[in-house]
Amino acid sequence: MASNELNLLDRRSLLRGGALVGGTAALATWFPAWAQPVSTGIVAPLPTVTGPDVSLRIARQTMRIDGKPFRAIGLNGTVPGPLIRLLQGQKVKLSVTNDLDEDSSVHWHGLLVPFQYDGVPGVSFPGIKPRSTFLYEFPVNQAGTYWYHSHSGLQEQEGLYGPIVIDPEGTDPIASDREHVIVLSDHSPLSPEAIFRNMKVDPGHFNMQRQTLGGLLAGRDQPLKDRIDWGKMRMDPTDIADANGSTYRFLVNGHGPRDNWTALFKPGERVRLRIINASAMTFFNVRVPGLRMTVVQADGLNVRPVEIDEFQIGVAETYDVIVTPTDDRAYTFVGEATDRSGMARATLAPRAGMAAEVPPLRKRPLATMTDMGMSDMSGMDMSGGSMAGMDHAAMGHGAATMDMSAPAPAPDAAMPEMDMSGAAPATDGMAGMDHDGMAGMDMSSMKMRDFSVAPQVERNPGVQTISPMPMDRTGEPGQGLEDVGHKVLTYRDLVSIDRNPDVRAPDRSLDIHLTGNMERFMWSFDGVKMSDHHAPIPFIEGERVRVNLINDSMMSHPIHLHGHFFELVTGHGDHAPRKHTVIVQPGGKATFDLTADALGDWAFHCHLLYHMHAGMMRVVSVRPRGAAA
Repeated sequence: MASNELNLLDRRSLLRGGALVGGTAALATWFPAWAQPVSTGIVAPLPTVTGPDVSLRIARQTMRIDGKPFRAIGLNGTVPGPLIRLLQGQKVKLSVTNDLDEDSSVHWHGLLVPFQYDGVPGVSFPGIKPRSTFLYEFPVNQAGTYWYHSHSGLQEQEGLYGPIVIDPEGTDPIASDREHVIVLSDHSPLSPEAIFRNMKVDPGHFNMQRQTLGGLLAGRDQPLKDRIDWGKMRMDPTDIADANGSTYRFLVNGHGPRDNWTALFKPGERVRLRIINASAMTFFNVRVPGLRMTVVQADGLNVRPVEIDEFQIGVAETYDVIVTPTDDRAYTFVGEATDRSGMARATLAPRAGMAAEVPPLRKRPLATMTDMGMSDMSGMDMSGGSMAGMDHAAMGHGAATMDMSAPAPAPDAAMPEMDMSGAAPATDGMAGMDHDGMAGMDMSSMKMRDFSVAPQVERNPGVQTISPMPMDRTGEPGQGLEDVGHKVLTYRDLVSIDRNPDVRAPDRSLDIHLTGNMERFMWSFDGVKMSDHHAPIPFIEGERVRVNLINDSMMSHPIHLHGHFFELVTGHGDHAPRKHTVIVQPGGKATFDLTADALGDWAFHCHLLYHMHAGMMRVVSVRPRGAAA
């Protein structure tokens, strides 16, 4: 008996001990990655390939993030793929072998190459078949920081991306003592197909930051009156990102926050950070607490140095910054997701194994009336009938009673116009309202789905709203960064060092509406998704076109045009910043001037991967002057 009792005691002690260890492990897992203890640090730079002949091999693999295995697709056995380092003026042959069981591709993002080597299946080439090799061959006519990624299916989400650095001919005008390439990305244990399916079934599936009673009482959420008003519209002001930290691990060079990827420096050095947003869906707010950054390059092209504390980098954008740490201590590199659901984290330090304090995630942002394209209406009183006549069911992710399985009604009946004609007189309920830019406006006639202001937009269930008052928001710092208390970069801060190569006035103007139905996760240009529209947007070689991008949704969109750079119209004349990707903020607009100087067919799309996959993509076709249509 005594022996049996002892054995029983031992078993019980073992179970209690196991429960304690399990509970401790569960507690550690519960903490977000950026708040958990870190490793001694990973200082290995990205593997580099260079020279006139470069070989890449695409294959499935596993990768370890914060010590855990994840499925991935890599190049040459790594995620990100190797750094491709080239020299301006050289010719390069890039041999890409596909070891997958499916077609694949590589697009050279931001590089000006002949269209047949741009790497977009169905647009510029047929793709790379399984167990086959495709040879890309082109001259390298530019310098700067760029990247490459798959343009096949959803492979980009699984890790098929990597950085490109092209060194300039002669002396680099940007002086630095040391440089580090920093590739920001997002990775999930879920397959990209599962992510997309979840967003189609429930577009708010990944949003774990909705407003609560506790948040209301604690002052973290909207005031009660605003919450009631937004509730009447069935809109969710926390709907900032479709996929976020509830499923994503946010990475620096393929490493999670606990991996503590470390970039070394010597105190007093000018350190150049080449920062690339290679994520599928994440906008990052980048800062290094304790260090100011000087922006010297945007999308691979040099800009006049501008000193800042933080910047928002959209998917597919690149920024080069200079930091000059003078103290012999570590600094934390923070890439905070724009909805504050998590962060990518690394360390800048004079020695390996060091770590600095990791700041907590800041308060999540909330969407405003400006994000609905309604100018600054934050002080508007929408009670007492001022929202009468609005079709609330047509707006936002927060429609709790919407039956997602119901068949779509006829196009004209699917999304009734949000007509405010039943509202109180325009002067009622307007106390405290910012009237800038609103003089003479008749609020009583405002509609949230007025096709008369966007006649080219198709009227169908894929168009949920049309911004009634879209404003140029290129002078704003990015959603959620309006009141952080320090200098945040805006597009208007960017000024090209070199005079723009083409300073002619535009020959014509083109409006393109960024449209969507957030409740059904439908995305398009002008109400038409790629699969339903095969006619390209026509351009004539050499013509100068002013393109107005008008965001009719409540989400930011990074819009990318292949094969070209364009000049943002931000008031800098012939030194306008030249970019290949531009963020169009919610309910806002952005304007650029384009010289159609690259013959061929080029992809034009939102670089949020699942928005593009859902249909937010078109083809731009540049034809020789005088050619038949």
